[in-house]
Amino acid sequence: MENTNKKKLTLVPLILMIFTSVFGFANMPRSFYLMGYSAIPWYIISAITFFIPFAFMMAEYGAAFKNEKGGIYSWMEKSVGPRYAFIGTFMWYASYIIWMVNICSSIWIPLSNLIFGKDTTATWSLFGLGSTQTLGILGVIWISVVTFTASRGLEKITKITSVGGTAVALLNIVLLIGAVVVLIANGGHVAEPISSSAFTTSPNPSYQSSISVLSFLVFAIFAYGGIEVVGGLVDETENAEVTFPKGITIAAIVIAIGYSLGIFLCGIFTNWTDVLSVKGVHMGNVAYVVMKNLGYQLGLGFHLNQAAALQLGAWVARFVGLSMFLALSGAFFTLSYAPLKQLIEGTPAKLWPGNMSKVENGIPKNAMYVQCVIVIVFVLMVSFGGQGAAAFFSRLVLMTNVAMTIPYLFISGAFASFKKKEEIKKPFTVFKSNTTALIATIIVTFTVGFANFFTIIEPATKGDLESTLWMIGGPIFFTIVSVLMYWRYERSQR
Repeated sequence: MENTNKKKLTLVPLILMIFTSVFGFANMPRSFYLMGYSAIPWYIISAITFFIPFAFMMAEYGAAFKNEKGGIYSWMEKSVGPRYAFIGTFMWYASYIIWMVNICSSIWIPLSNLIFGKDTTATWSLFGLGSTQTLGILGVIWISVVTFTASRGLEKITKITSVGGTAVALLNIVLLIGAVVVLIANGGHVAEPISSSAFTTSPNPSYQSSISVLSFLVFAIFAYGGIEVVGGLVDETENAEVTFPKGITIAAIVIAIGYSLGIFLCGIFTNWTDVLSVKGVHMGNVAYVVMKNLGYQLGLGFHLNQAAALQLGAWVARFVGLSMFLALSGAFFTLSYAPLKQLIEGTPAKLWPGNMSKVENGIPKNAMYVQCVIVIVFVLMVSFGGQGAAAFFSRLVLMTNVAMTIPYLFISGAFASFKKKEEIKKPFTVFKSNTTALIATIIVTFTVGFANFFTIIEPATKGDLESTLWMIGGPIFFTIVSVLMYWRYERSQR
């Protein structure tokens, strides 16, 4: 009786739930920095070739395996086999390790904006070290403190930081209203000129070649990340057969338009050459630079003097810094144990050496300490790799984008096999035949593979072989680890 009394999701709450899970504020200023207005068509293309079909796949998986506790491991294990499932799930988990490596070093940018009203991390120095090495050391301290705190079961700290999530959501409203006010104050004049070529050609000198433009596709795919969560919502949706496909389609259109509009809004008050081509602007801090500029332009629009307008810009940067710091802190505490816990609980215990599979009070303590050491090693290797701040943050972002999108290859690659298996009960279907399922599998897998291929080779074409090797190195390292772990497990079962 509990399920029948439980209120089911209708169309509008479903769309809102998908929107809040997927839509990420920082993706818009970052995309505008890389591609200007020409980022917009790529968001529309990736919505059609990746987001919508992949979301439908998640919905079918979620409905078929709603009683399975292993998450994506169960999906792939029952669709293809245990070895494929373990490697795919391990790659999914590894993507969070790379994400943690990124955030360990970049979380200091919102903190700097909060304190100083701008990013001063390029001047930070500990023990006479350069800024990137200093951020690496701070990153080591951060992951150590988070691991120690979270392993003691103090996950309630995330409730405090959920305020940050609300504040980040408010940033979208600030961007929208602020840009419109600036547009009106400037008599309809936009800072970044609009022309037909502006939607096909990037103002960024680094994104002029066809390879670099194609590599941007992985940013658009990454921006649609988080859609995996909808897999568990099918069962909670009223009249799911009709409501769910409609909800996903509308949400995808709204999100694609939202991103496109947000990128366009950045151009209303931000001239790419004047604001973003300046030394010191990079992928790690561009969101703060753009929003600080919004505050400054609002000040000018309200006819404040130069000093007051700059002060308003600094306060907007502080608000962005506070919002992002709280949101990232909360996410970091949760993701320091949640993916690891799901991986351990979803896979056979004998896959894990020693006491690593032990989970106490919902926290896999032993595995968390091993994870902490791995993150520290990666942070130190990347930060002491010897490059400037812009190259350092660019590498971290690219590594994260590649790592976070590779697991989609495994999940989408298993879908055609899932559809063929008649013994798997499928209470909810969008792809009505094996042929349409196979076409969707090919389109999604090809899109993600294609995007990652060009993202990985793009730095090498410009002589930056090190960045290419880092993007390949992470996934290869974790693939080898997962293959060896599974091989050891198979031997122990004989």
